This record gives sequence, structure tokens and C-alpha cells, in this order.
Amino acid sequence: MCLLLGPSGVGKTLLVKRLLKLSSGDGKGELGDPPPTRPTVGTDLTDIVVPRRVTVRELGGCMGPIWPSYYGSCRCLLFMMDAANPTQLSASCVQLLGLLSAEELAGASVLILFNKMYGDLPCYMTVEEMKSLMRLPDIIASARQNVSTVEISARRGTGLAAVLRWLQDTHRADG
Repeated sequence: MCLLLGPSGVGKTLLVKRLLKLSSGDGKGELGDPPPTRPTVGTDLTDIVVPRRVTVRELGGCMGPIWPSYYGSCRCLLFMMDAANPTQLSASCVQLLGLLSAEELAGASVLILFNKMYGDLPCYMTVEEMKSLMRLPDIIASARQNVSTVEISARRGTGLAAVLRWLQDTHRADG
């Protein structure tokens, strides 16, 4: 099980829909226009094939207080941040620190996704500035987990192939 977590409005639902389309195996690789989405209330399960099946459990951002009840079955974690919303940065950082310090997630691989890059919305800071401000190199260095980062645009599809590769490599490593 792979958990997809992050604050409300960062693009988690769109990411899942785009990853599902990319992994569908139709060979076209064309994403087309972004599908409509609604805020997730509760949880959604989606199976993505990379080439083995990985179940992604998306939890709504408003469910943050009960995220820990889902940690037990988690083997990998996608944590999504909104690169176009620097006002959300400190809250996202607190959430990330909570996830990385959770005992149940000590063995999970973690991918931090900086979404809404590549002109989706005006960004007031570069990702490097955001990483520096939240001291991400220090966070990664002290984490018990294997932590990676990627810049994406779920809307445009940029960087999503790297997410699928990470899921595939992580799932392969988990056997």
C-alpha cells in the first residue's frame, strides 16, 4: 500500500488520475486535458500498474488528524506539496516532520512531490528556495526513511514518468 498525503488543494486527486492514465498501458502516452476533480472527503483507493499492481490510498488533506490510523499498511509514501502556495509551506513542513517521525512509517520509502511547477500557477519562490527555507536537506539527512524529491505538474503531466519509475522501483524493492 502506498499512501498519498498532503494538505488540501495540492493536487493529489489529479495526480492519481494522471498516473492511472499514464500507467493504463494504451501505449499512447497522451494525457489530454486535465480531468475534473473534487476535493477528496475521506479516502480513495486506486490500483496503478507499474508493471506490478500498487494500490495508492489517497487521504483527503482535511483528514490529517486521522492519517496515523492508515500508517500500518504503508510501504511507501507520496507526500505532495503545493509549490505555488508558499503560505502553506510551514504547515506542510510540520506535516512532513510528523510523517517522518512516525514509528509505523520508519521503513517506508518517501517521495516528496513539489506540484504545480512549470507554469501551472505563478510561483513566488523557486523549489530550491522552498527546500532551503524548510531546511529540507537537514530533514532528509536525519530521516530514517529513504527520502527522494521530484518536481511535477500533475496538470501538464510533467515529471509524472519519474513518479511512476519511483513507484516501480520502490515496489520492486519491497518485493
